[in-house]
Amino acid sequence: MREIFEGVRILELAQWIFVPSTSALLADLGAEVVKIEHPETGDPSRGLVTQGLGAMRGGVNLAWEQNNRGKRSVGIDFKQPEGMELVYRLAERADVFLTSFRPGALARLGLDVDDLRRRNPRLIYARGHGLGVRGAEADRPCYDMTAFWTRGGMAHVLSRPGIDPPVGQRPAFGDHSSAMNLAFGIASALFRRERTGEPSVVDVSLLSTAMWILSSDVVYSANPDYDPHVPPAARANPLTGMFRTADGRYLTLVFLQPDRYWPQLCRHMGLEHLIDDPRFADIEARRQNSAECARILEETFASRTYEEWLEAFGGLDAPWAPMQSVRELRDDPQARANQYMAPVDSPAGIRYELVANPVQFDETPHQLTPAPEVGADTEAVLLELGLSWDEIAAHKTAGAIT
Repeated sequence: MREIFEGVRILELAQWIFVPSTSALLADLGAEVVKIEHPETGDPSRGLVTQGLGAMRGGVNLAWEQNNRGKRSVGIDFKQPEGMELVYRLAERADVFLTSFRPGALARLGLDVDDLRRRNPRLIYARGHGLGVRGAEADRPCYDMTAFWTRGGMAHVLSRPGIDPPVGQRPAFGDHSSAMNLAFGIASALFRRERTGEPSVVDVSLLSTAMWILSSDVVYSANPDYDPHVPPAARANPLTGMFRTADGRYLTLVFLQPDRYWPQLCRHMGLEHLIDDPRFADIEARRQNSAECARILEETFASRTYEEWLEAFGGLDAPWAPMQSVRELRDDPQARANQYMAPVDSPAGIRYELVANPVQFDETPHQLTPAPEVGADTEAVLLELGLSWDEIAAHKTAGAIT
């Protein structure tokens, strides 16, 4: 799989999670990613673990590794003229410039599309941002909790009336969703340039990703009767929803072809006497008696434990699932069989696991490499750029690089 983007060079000037995790996905597939960081402070997401927003294991910052594996880091102070010239030279040899900086900041720094295209006319320019590049709020600072979760409607649709406060977002939920969209955009731009020779400007925002994920709700909301919070018992199909077990766990049924699955469900639940019950004989009958059907199902599910239902449903060939914890997900037999967790060995010899790229080619699992320390590859990258050791030493003396 590392041959997919072999030879593609990505220059990343980005911070936090959304955009850096985009280039990590492309690095998994063989792209050479050079990440520009401040020589002293680096990407501020390195320090999130001190706020309790990451996790350490054996001295490994797992959040940093998850979003920056497979890259090289150069420490450049691009606010100095010498540092900016190094950025321009790196851009000259890149296929993609990838950034999370806001449009106004890029213009002030001399790093907007026209600035870099003057040095590299074939450069693909990719931006990940909060609210888009047009409109009065294009330069508003954003995180996924603001632009994706709250403004993007996620908190609203997931918080039933009466819940106070609304449902909160899990770490990097919007960031990682948006990263897949941006990686898709970059891959498409590379394909277009290969076919036509034309470079693209690629834009993905946290807001646009939220709207895409909620696109069914967004388009349905044009209907005056739309309500995302209709309780399951009031729905036309009582065979969809979450059902509580005797020990407080949940299982989910999503039988969008209910007539097909009703007899099987009844047999696996010990409700064979309901298969031909005229109240529930077909989808129309169950719709008319949805409250009673839902009550029977809820009471039956509540009569056995989660583990008992897992055993009872073991042979049920229908779209159902247990509601798992994240720890259970980590060890899910299907996840393990498909190698959705990938081992990584740190330079210190510590082995840990990261979530793999969800895209596989030729049924081959990913092989991941560690994320870099700040400026770990500065000298090597600048030597490849053609600088001499004397020039590198002069840049260090001037404070332009680490």
